[in-house]
Amino acid sequence: MMPERPTRRGLLRLGTAALAAPALGGCLGEGLVTGAAVGPEKQSALDVSPVLLVATTRRPARDPKSAPYFTDERGRGLSFAELRLDVPDRSLIGKVSSVVTGDWTIRSVSRVDTGSGAAGAFAEATLGRDVLLYVHGYRESFESASVSAARLSAGIRFRGVSGLFTWPSAGSTFDYGYDRESALWSRDALEDLLRALAGPSGGGRIHIVAHSMGTLLTLETLRMLRADAGEGAMGRLGAVVLAAPDIDIDLFTKGIERLGPDATKITVISSTKDRALELSSTIAGGVLRAGAADRDRLEALGVRVADASDYGSGIINHDLFLSNVEVQQVVKRAVARAAGG
Repeated sequence: MMPERPTRRGLLRLGTAALAAPALGGCLGEGLVTGAAVGPEKQSALDVSPVLLVATTRRPARDPKSAPYFTDERGRGLSFAELRLDVPDRSLIGKVSSVVTGDWTIRSVSRVDTGSGAAGAFAEATLGRDVLLYVHGYRESFESASVSAARLSAGIRFRGVSGLFTWPSAGSTFDYGYDRESALWSRDALEDLLRALAGPSGGGRIHIVAHSMGTLLTLETLRMLRADAGEGAMGRLGAVVLAAPDIDIDLFTKGIERLGPDATKITVISSTKDRALELSSTIAGGVLRAGAADRDRLEALGVRVADASDYGSGIINHDLFLSNVEVQQVVKRAVARAAGG
């Protein structure tokens, strides 16, 4: 029996309620937060210690400790970088000036390791703590992906380690094909990272938030991880949030089916008003993208679904998990539920 469809008013309570109400069962599943209430944290761990751990398949710049740090070209292997960030000024004056100057910024890159030890170096740097790993989407530079990872972690007040997996996006509207191939080319490297995090050098729970084309990379990698590393590695996964997944609905269905019971770890943030996914569908020959599918169709696959169709006030509506406070709470609750499980 399918859960009851939530009302718009019920979904709005996502932004303030500490526990999922019964009416939200159709959106995010019953008992979304179990054993770990969403507390009133005022700061994330990133606000206190602004360090972002980065794993990337991009080619390092000539001097990877200076902008642009890593390029849009494909590297020879995985690289690990430790970024020091500048925390945005959240005073009234700071909020006004941020409209002009931006938000989080990279202050410096304090460490870069490239080669076979990069995944292990990332895992060791977590010091056994839980990790929130962001996997970005299409048309992102190294710096813009880093800023999005920081905004996500700070926005949900994450108390563990903030991480980013960034692949060689060209950062251009007209390079969709290059980006898609680069994302898929990065599957082995992402699997290596997840294996390292799931091993003794990691130790904490691994939460993944992937956006747009990054969800294709993530879902394909999780299929590989389950087949190659088995239940041990998959058991270390916490929440897996796929925001606006830019994946052919048929490919998405097959991927979810191959994950078996681990599909229950997945929360999909979808919207039938996502204009970017409409364009992707056109490029892909008219095939529906998973992030634009009806909630009922997605729920039938066994994943949790948050339908954000009524929350986009802009033209594109593709990054609501970052730009909309209510939708961002979906990520926060998914992580809290997994942490309490």
